[in-house]
Amino acid sequence: MVNLVEAQKPLLHGLMKLAGIRPHSIEIEPGTIMNFWVPSETIIQKTKKNKKITTTTPLSNNQCAISPESTTKPDPSKPVVVLIHGFAGEGIVTWQFQIGALTKKYSVYVPDLLFFGGSVTDSSDRSPGFQAECLGKGLRKLGVENCAVVGFSYGGMVAFKMAEMFPDLVEALVVSGSILAMTDSISTTTLNGLGFSSSSELLLPTSVKGLKALLKVAAYKKLWFPDRLHRDFLEVMFTNRKERGELLEGLVVSNKDTTIPNFPQRIHLLWGENDQIFNLELAQNMKHQLGEKTTFHGIDKAGHLVHLERPCVYNKCLKQFLTSLHAEKAQK
Repeated sequence: MVNLVEAQKPLLHGLMKLAGIRPHSIEIEPGTIMNFWVPSETIIQKTKKNKKITTTTPLSNNQCAISPESTTKPDPSKPVVVLIHGFAGEGIVTWQFQIGALTKKYSVYVPDLLFFGGSVTDSSDRSPGFQAECLGKGLRKLGVENCAVVGFSYGGMVAFKMAEMFPDLVEALVVSGSILAMTDSISTTTLNGLGFSSSSELLLPTSVKGLKALLKVAAYKKLWFPDRLHRDFLEVMFTNRKERGELLEGLVVSNKDTTIPNFPQRIHLLWGENDQIFNLELAQNMKHQLGEKTTFHGIDKAGHLVHLERPCVYNKCLKQFLTSLHAEKAQK
């Protein structure tokens, strides 16, 4: 029987190409390959005379060979925006409603984090810091000199790490439904409040019932899909389960090991006011901890999946922040 989620991928890929981005896999370091969706105009097809295809031994069924293409720097007339996905879906699935809204005025890059969408590594490091390091190196290889980074949920934690590690690369952050770091106290409080025993139970469901439970806490409105679609989604989107379980284990840090970085960047927290996973109180506390360069905007009638539930409002708020950011930059 045809998997309905897998069957719609060619359509989604086609829509992304119409929006102006294409997939491009690069080697970050030996054993680590990361997939990016990059602006089409930055891709240079190599001629048959000098074309060289490099491949690696696949670590999963989703792994891609290194692209037989090279890239140029982004269009200097367009500011760069990087969209980092969360834990339940790869890049273009997560940001499908934002990409087309941004590509006219911005050079949009959409990475797949390690163990999502064909990005893999043979490193044993499963920390958000390693994801951020690989992402920063990848963007450098793609010719990106500075960018605004938008991170959702798990991707928000990676974005914070990236801003800390690459302050010259990341000029601003927009974070939705995320926190600076998943401390053991926040993890315990959040999971107990939601009625889950572990992060894996919440974020790596193994059954239709488990996926429905995840969607129930992630969305403001009750979502209904036939069970078959849930099963198909589980099969396609929750691959690399062992490695993703290790990513969740590598996410939690001790309270005593957590410090608040002094970020030089502007930070905008764009939140669903009905987020049950990382609620408004956590967001407001984080705004206070991050200081005066941080702003907050709440979107009503939206939960953790704010960018999917209310995409028009989300996109408007995101573009307003990006416009103000680059207007401020132009005045300097």
